[in-house]
Amino acid sequence: MLQRLIADNADVAAKSGMAERIPLTDASMDAIVCAQSFHWFANAAALAEMRRVLKIGGALGLIWNVRDESVDWVAALTRIMTPYEGDAPRFGGGRWREVFPAEGFSPLIERRFAHAHFGPPERVIVDRVLSTSFIAALSAAERDKIAAEVRELIAATPALAGRAEVAFPYETRAFRCLKLA
Repeated sequence: MLQRLIADNADVAAKSGMAERIPLTDASMDAIVCAQSFHWFANAAALAEMRRVLKIGGALGLIWNVRDESVDWVAALTRIMTPYEGDAPRFGGGRWREVFPAEGFSPLIERRFAHAHFGPPERVIVDRVLSTSFIAALSAAERDKIAAEVRELIAATPALAGRAEVAFPYETRAFRCLKLA
């Protein structure tokens, strides 16, 4: 991904780093945004490093797009995926919240926004499911089995079956806290 960023944006200074070792100087950033990722490195060392590079008053933003399981077919999709989760860190598991309140940061503030991903069912449902980290790590045979189950769900759901374009409903969950003095 870093190589693609560099190739597509020659004017952007891209650096390789980790949440616990950010290659930036102290108090140099106005904001850090972690999208669909903080649950993988939600620990005191990562927060201390983020606090180090943020300016006083700088924002730490945490964002996740969460499937809207109030929709029946989305809940059914989750039931297909859940047996494969294992112990992979997940937003929904909530363990990422255990590092808050965090030293040197204001309390987290949450906002929610409804939205949908539009496109062909094969792309916005099947491909999305197969790209989920714990499913992408499975054998080809297991991924094929899951893809078949998802396609069966699509075929059996009147709101999805035979449609060239569908809307996959999500809720964006956005959190923010500020670096304190």
